[in-house]
Amino acid sequence: MKYLVLIPDGMADRSIDALGGRTPMEAADKPCMDTLCRQSLCGTVLNVPEGMVPESDTANLAILSYDPKIYSKGRSPLEAMSMGLSMADDDTAIRCNLVTLSEEEPRYEDKHMIDHSADEISTEEAAQLVEALNKGMGGDNWRLYTGVSYRHCLLWKGASQTYPFMRPHDILGQTIGKYLPQAENGGGEFLQFQKKGYEILKDHPVNLARKAKGLRPANSPWLWSPGGKPALPSFGEKWGLSGAIISAVDLIKGIGICAGMQVIDVEGATGNFHTNYSGKAQAAVDAFENGSDFVYIHVEAPDECGHRGEVENKVRSIEKIDQLILRPVYDYLQKTGEPFKILVLPDHPTPIALRTHTRDYVPFFLFDSIHAQTGPSMFSEENGRRCATVIHDGSTLLDRMIGEGAK
Repeated sequence: MKYLVLIPDGMADRSIDALGGRTPMEAADKPCMDTLCRQSLCGTVLNVPEGMVPESDTANLAILSYDPKIYSKGRSPLEAMSMGLSMADDDTAIRCNLVTLSEEEPRYEDKHMIDHSADEISTEEAAQLVEALNKGMGGDNWRLYTGVSYRHCLLWKGASQTYPFMRPHDILGQTIGKYLPQAENGGGEFLQFQKKGYEILKDHPVNLARKAKGLRPANSPWLWSPGGKPALPSFGEKWGLSGAIISAVDLIKGIGICAGMQVIDVEGATGNFHTNYSGKAQAAVDAFENGSDFVYIHVEAPDECGHRGEVENKVRSIEKIDQLILRPVYDYLQKTGEPFKILVLPDHPTPIALRTHTRDYVPFFLFDSIHAQTGPSMFSEENGRRCATVIHDGSTLLDRMIGEGAK
């Protein structure tokens, strides 16, 4: 038996007037998803436990059968693992976005969050800004490491692993003052890091060149999601399967590394709408060919489109995932003659109207090449809600897919 799990990150949404009251899932032309859905077990699942922040680390840990209430230590430590960083027990990993803040206000506290991704700045440009921050502030107990695009990792020795930072994509368009780290609750050093970082970055040649091209500058670091050194039980020992993960996102790669799975890099995979969809499909086929029993494909594109408020691109990203990833991998599995199962679901919703994640239930379908079932005609949020199957704990979802059959 072969197992494919496909995660279109943040695909679930709400009705949008520009789409005639439909969601992006309902508006997208996705014949493969819809065809498989009609022959599948369908329903809804909650991947983010009550009281936890609806982040991708929490949701993807759950989907991979790791209870986030036990294993989640924040997304940043997982990203650090993916970047090959070695964490000591007293190290705290902190995500550092390079963001765009408004520039007309004299005080840092009065500025507005314009873009959590600085127009999805290139990694090459970002690396120069990270170097400038490391040189300009010279921290004795911290160092910033370059990740991908706007996503970077700060390792800070002895820092709080639970400080309640604000996620930058949650305050788009808002004044940042009340969301900044506060000295009175132990955030003074974090606040100074961000304020000094702004002074270093605002007139950096990279940002001056970006503005000359009509692009948003990456003029401030923004810290969030701290955590300590992570550890997960082996996925292979847990399920008796050889597993592989395919993603452009350090967070997802870090989960794979911690779980002892093969982590596959795909050239041209970016973590945004302009990614190598076909390359991810081919990587999945190659993984199956090379002996993997379980392949987990994560695609960030719908999530980024949700954060950026890009309705058309969110619809198109779902169509590309259907046509360029799901269809070719399904066709390959069909041709092998070996039984297989396919699970498709978003990890969490990222509604266009909110431009951030929510903790809502998401639709899923589970296709079994041997035991066909009768599902709804279209894979959508509403059709998932109409089905009788409701899974309240996402960390049990793989039990439905794999169960005892893999051992």
